[in-house]
Amino acid sequence: MPSKMQIILTACVVLSGTLPASMEAVAAGTRAAKRSKAADVDPRGQVLAFSCAGCHGTDGKSVGIIPGFYGKSPEYLEAALKDFKSGARFSSIMGRHAKGYSDEEIHQIAEYFGTVWTKNK
Repeated sequence: MPSKMQIILTACVVLSGTLPASMEAVAAGTRAAKRSKAADVDPRGQVLAFSCAGCHGTDGKSVGIIPGFYGKSPEYLEAALKDFKSGARFSSIMGRHAKGYSDEEIHQIAEYFGTVWTKNK
């Protein structure tokens, strides 16, 4: 059972909004983890994705008859783009687009589109 002193100190910490150093370190680590999760995606993928956005939308929600890929995983998108590039997946336009990207660029585009929708939830 906590002593009166522990209860009073806990109340002071809570009411004053200050945390002991060890608790502040944990809180800072949690905040940093949340920021880094958003920063995990290479920003080059977003720049490369601008060329896709004209037809497929900025988040993969296309309008009209062009297929959308909103909500698809990065792995799915990367495999699809590589299949377009190799010709394993039929397309009228996408094969030509995909051939213009290196495998690393395809990975970056897939990472961007495969995670952008999770940030907007």
